Amino acid sequence: MSRIGNKPIPVPSGVKVNIKGSHVKVTGPQGTLERDIRPEVGLTQKDDNLFVKVKDNSKRTVAFSGLTRSLVNNMVVGVHEGFKKALIVEGVGYKVDVSKDVLTLNVGYSNPVKFSLPQGVRASVDKTNIVLESINKELLGLTAARIRAIRKPEPYKGKGIRYADEHIVRKVGKAAGK
Repeated sequence: MSRIGNKPIPVPSGVKVNIKGSHVKVTGPQGTLERDIRPEVGLTQKDDNLFVKVKDNSKRTVAFSGLTRSLVNNMVVGVHEGFKKALIVEGVGYKVDVSKDVLTLNVGYSNPVKFSLPQGVRASVDKTNIVLESINKELLGLTAARIRAIRKPEPYKGKGIRYADEHIVRKVGKAAGK
């Protein structure tokens, strides 16, 4: 049995979970999220906890129970607290600006790169730090990965866009080989 799938999902006060068949809708102070779950997996609510139940004990279904528990838990946490992801832009002359939902990145290309943020993701910029916020963890991670892909950090000087908690393994230059 899946260790993750067996854990109950705590539902904080102020968060409402509506389950209709395989459709789950979670509403909280930050907003509303909806998702369809696999038909092999079911959700039941008792008091302030959600439980994931499997229809059979096949290896595939048990794996889906852990995935479903993680996805629904992220929905509950997202509508209650929200998620943040920080990016750091490193490099001489590299700068970032945000206006409404468009990030303008000057990261060493001949023209600035304009990145449109998807609906549901907010960004704030402090010189070379980008902080992305959203209630949808999946969309937040995808958006951060797309921004990072605009200028990946290079291993020699560390220039580029990286996650705040990411460590870049540096390489020595050609002068060190002599």
